[in-house]
Amino acid sequence: MSQFTHINASGHAHMVDVTDKDISEREARAEAYISMAPETLELILSGRHHKGDVFATARIAGIMAAKKTADLIPLCHPLMLTKVEVELEPEPEHNRVRISSRCKLAGKTGVEMEALTAASVAALTIYDMCKAVQKDMQIGPIRLLEKRGGKSGHFKV
Repeated sequence: MSQFTHINASGHAHMVDVTDKDISEREARAEAYISMAPETLELILSGRHHKGDVFATARIAGIMAAKKTADLIPLCHPLMLTKVEVELEPEPEHNRVRISSRCKLAGKTGVEMEALTAASVAALTIYDMCKAVQKDMQIGPIRLLEKRGGKSGHFKV
């Protein structure tokens, strides 16, 4: 296991200095799931949910969250994202929704946390919009699927 870069020589957490890193194209993909009762999923898919289009709201929330990741996770760098995608795919056979995200930029640090944040917040938004109908929905797993670029190269699940 490599040394943690967010810990300085004194053992204190700090923001990593990326000043001397080269700018490169970087991309990350993540996914999250939210499981629910078949009736709840049908309510979303039929468009009869009293709060409106659940998937459209979750998609926008995920995109906005990716852009705010540095405000949420203390040691993340603010990034100039060039692309954020959030896709929601119903899986009625499993009574769940799969949320996938993709973040991209040309920069000095990766976008893994942004992709994970986008997928997570989209799932939380679905929960928030549907909690009046069902309180025992389950979120997870949330995981990184792929990252490209930077010193560590390519990682894929």
